[in-house]
Amino acid sequence: MTAPNNPPSFFVLGAGVIGLSTALTLRSAYPNSPITIVAKHFPGDRSIEYTSPWAGANWATFAHDNGPLEHYDRLTFNKFKKMIDEEGIGEEVGIGRMGMWGIFDEPIEKAGILSDGTGKLWFRELVGGLRELQEKELPEGAVFGLEFASTWRINTQVYLNWLQAQVLQKGIKTIRRHYSSLASLYADFPSTTLLINCSALGSLHLTDVRDTNLYPTRGQTVLVAEPKVPIERMYFRSPARIDPTVSYVFPRPNGGGVILGGSRQDGNWSAEVDMELSKQIMEKCCALCPELGRPEDLQVISHNVGLRRECLALLPSRVGGIRIELERLSNGVPVVHNYGHAGAGYQSSWGTAERAVELVRKALEPAAKL
Repeated sequence: MTAPNNPPSFFVLGAGVIGLSTALTLRSAYPNSPITIVAKHFPGDRSIEYTSPWAGANWATFAHDNGPLEHYDRLTFNKFKKMIDEEGIGEEVGIGRMGMWGIFDEPIEKAGILSDGTGKLWFRELVGGLRELQEKELPEGAVFGLEFASTWRINTQVYLNWLQAQVLQKGIKTIRRHYSSLASLYADFPSTTLLINCSALGSLHLTDVRDTNLYPTRGQTVLVAEPKVPIERMYFRSPARIDPTVSYVFPRPNGGGVILGGSRQDGNWSAEVDMELSKQIMEKCCALCPELGRPEDLQVISHNVGLRRECLALLPSRVGGIRIELERLSNGVPVVHNYGHAGAGYQSSWGTAERAVELVRKALEPAAKL
């Protein structure tokens, strides 16, 4: 362990949005500590194993637990707001404001958006208000809809590169390397005080983690050029907030095009593009968002295969939800796990990073026990 007068040292495994956000939150808490991110993939990579570049991505909460999941999403929403409104960063980080229509094909009681125990929409004030769509605004077959006054859309390519630039600027080292276990990582760096595991779906394959609650959620998207008629808002349509038949239209800021989706196929590892599914996605999205025009007129940039944008998304989902947990390796070295975010990685990233760092502090308390 660390000598009394030396700052603790940390290794973060994983360089997706969760790993990068966690490393930056750790740096704020431990400004003098050596921090290293080790990962097989970093921003700029295009691999089926690297999920973060392929997300939609936006802030449209899945959480309705009246507990920690809502808290993580709230913290992240406010972090984005602070970055834009107070820190003077601007949209160059890849984050932009936009309203959104959420359209549902089931009654609100069955849509999975009412908070447990309260029966309320917990995010109403956070997004600047919610307006119920009028019947004439709803597409055929829809039961109800909500207009979000203002939420966040994210150009994942720009945002991930910004996160990595922040990591390097703040003196966090990076190593490109693959490890089959946390113990083997520690064996190479035995002076490390604590490990943080942000390896996402990789935690299924780490030999000393083997989290069999993890599974891939395959989705397919299409990236198209921005239409000549500006898109005024984001759209999604689904029977429930999380459903295999969801459709969505997310214009990305900063020339990021428009992401059309999607599908959710739990347990499917295939990276092959289903062109028939792509055709259905474009047809459904054009019906949902008239500004797109006709499906045959869309300028397709990519049929996305792999993990979002260029592809199929293998999102690391997990039975039981996100794992943010403190444990020790067999040699006694503390490990904080932060993975299993499914499709909520971006919108919960800063909140789950804060929780992970709380567990780091707990682990480093004198005489800490697990």
